[in-house]
Amino acid sequence: MSHITYVEIHRYLPQGVKRIIAHGGGCWIGEVDETTVLKYPHTDEEMKWVQIEANIYSVLGSHPRIVQSKGIRKDGLLLEFAPNGNLHEYLTAHPEASPERRLSWCIQATEAVTYIHSKRVLHCDLRHDNFLLDANLDLKLADFQGQYFSTDGEILLDGLSLESAKAYLPRKPADHASIRTDLFALGSAIYFIMMGHEVFSDLDNSKDEDEIERRFDGGEFPTDPHVCATIAEKCWKQLYSSAQQVLADLEAVQDAIARGETLNSVAKYVDPVPDKDVLAPATSWLSGLCDERQMPKVPPPYRQLIGFG
Repeated sequence: MSHITYVEIHRYLPQGVKRIIAHGGGCWIGEVDETTVLKYPHTDEEMKWVQIEANIYSVLGSHPRIVQSKGIRKDGLLLEFAPNGNLHEYLTAHPEASPERRLSWCIQATEAVTYIHSKRVLHCDLRHDNFLLDANLDLKLADFQGQYFSTDGEILLDGLSLESAKAYLPRKPADHASIRTDLFALGSAIYFIMMGHEVFSDLDNSKDEDEIERRFDGGEFPTDPHVCATIAEKCWKQLYSSAQQVLADLEAVQDAIARGETLNSVAKYVDPVPDKDVLAPATSWLSGLCDERQMPKVPPPYRQLIGFG
């Protein structure tokens, strides 16, 4: 019989923290002032993960699509406060958000992913809860407990993050990460932003993990007639080799709308999902690093569709 250890978590306020405004991933988020929050661990043992996140923020530096780090202190990580919360909360409260606004968020999310990949950082948990909105409703990516690689593909920092079921590319080993796993998760985020609901909305992210994985593994993707749903499907089918390629498709849609075309008429600017998918070659710093190992273990005929038959 296995031994189960229970850890009692106590809410507490470090010096300078007025109140707890959020929690998750073993950490509290506490308000310091109107522009700053402190991310601090539930227990002292978890402070090492906060330190890894601080180190990854140092690698990333400043960027308009990234939540700004304000430095580490002995009890936590000081971060820029995003007054409009995360995308999931905002879109749940504001389902009337326009298609144009949603498309802009998709572009900003992809800009964030493009940037972190240029710094050899994988997020490893790209979901709508980790995209925050500032005072101007511009999107910023947060929660950097993923991986940082050397130019040779060696993992230098690893916060052990892993995607939730609806953003997870089925693969072996299960915790392997690559550009493609981030792009797969980005596809789920794009789908949520544009469609207003998660992929497989009939399934629960926690209770139905096995069925979600079975559907992804078997290539049972949603078939919504929407240009951005097509972009999401291309992410899921790994038809992009970089976030820049995703960004190019999204910007082509945005440019067409700016010229007066409707969202329903711009599908021609995005290459459709081919009848026979061909895995896009990796053309980045992670080129060749476990691209075969991280492929989903899928049964025929979908194995042939992704070029592994």
